[in-house]
Amino acid sequence: MAIVLPHGVLFRGNAEGKIRQKLLEDGAINTVIGMPAGIFYNTSIPTTVIILKKKDREKRDVLFIDASKEFTKGKAQNTMNDEHLDKILEAYMKRETIDKFAHLAAFDEIKENDFNLNIPRYVDTFEEEEPIDLGEVTAEIAQITKEIKNSQELLLEMLQNLVGNDEESKVELQSAISNLMEEGMEKIAEDGVKSEK
Repeated sequence: MAIVLPHGVLFRGNAEGKIRQKLLEDGAINTVIGMPAGIFYNTSIPTTVIILKKKDREKRDVLFIDASKEFTKGKAQNTMNDEHLDKILEAYMKRETIDKFAHLAAFDEIKENDFNLNIPRYVDTFEEEEPIDLGEVTAEIAQITKEIKNSQELLLEMLQNLVGNDEESKVELQSAISNLMEEGMEKIAEDGVKSEK
C-alpha cells in the first residue's frame, strides 16, 4: 500500500511517533519517498509517499529515496515526467544506497534515530561548493575598479567639452562636472590613505 502524506508524519512525536515505531518494529514500512513541492493541485508543500508492505518481509530495513529534485518546473504546478518516475522506480526495485539519492537503512540505524524517518537524516544531498580563488576575485575587482575610473575620466572629459545653451543647463552641467571631480578627488584621497597603511 502506498500513502501520500505530509512530511510531518515522518518525525512528529506523541501518538504519531508511537504508531510509526510500531509499524517499524513490525517491519511494515518498506520505503519512504520524498516528493517534490508543488506537484499536487490542492497543495504546494512537498509530500512523502510511504510504502507499506507486510508480507514477504524478512528484514525491517527501510529504503529512503529523496526525489525532491526530480521534477520539471511549471508556472502554476511542477510536473514529473517519465524520466523522473523511472529513476525513482529503478531505485525502488534495486533497493540499495545511491549517492545523494537513496539510502537503505537497517532497523538498528532507524532505532538509533529514535524512529525518526526524516529523509535528510538518511540521504545526504549536500553539494560542496567550489572553493573561491581570492586572488582571482580581488584581481577582477581591481580590473573593474580601473575600468570604472577610466569611464569616469572619459565622461568628465566629454562633459567639459559640452556647452550649455542657457543659464539653467550651464548650472546643471557645472554641477555634474563638480560631482564627478569631487568623487575622483575622494577616490584619490582614499587610495592615498590605503597606500600609507
